[in-house]
Amino acid sequence: QVQLVESGGGLVQAGGSLRLSCIASGSIRSINGMGWYRQGPGNQRDLVAVISSGGMTNYADSVKGRFTISRDNAKKTVYLQMNSLKPEDTAVYYCYADITFRSGTMYRGWGQGTQVSVSS
Repeated sequence: QVQLVESGGGLVQAGGSLRLSCIASGSIRSINGMGWYRQGPGNQRDLVAVISSGGMTNYADSVKGRFTISRDNAKKTVYLQMNSLKPEDTAVYYCYADITFRSGTMYRGWGQGTQVSVSS
């Protein structure tokens, strides 16, 4: 069993910054890819950023140059630094982790979501 707990969401003015964190816990042998999705009101869940176990990153075009994803493998934690926030970044942000359990089973775990609201 695995649990992903997110933190760091909130309300910020346009142009401001927030840093999201997501910590994985459980009977984890290793974590491969980690990342963040977001879902705005009435929208589908869209990929924001991903990072491999080796630190390779990829971003949605809408956040390139403003958001930075990073991870701490020892802490089983992924971060999303969000700068120059815009009202259109308002969404519930979900982290995920591609986990291999000690049993060898592989599983994609999801966080519960954290609300980010950007006012104009």
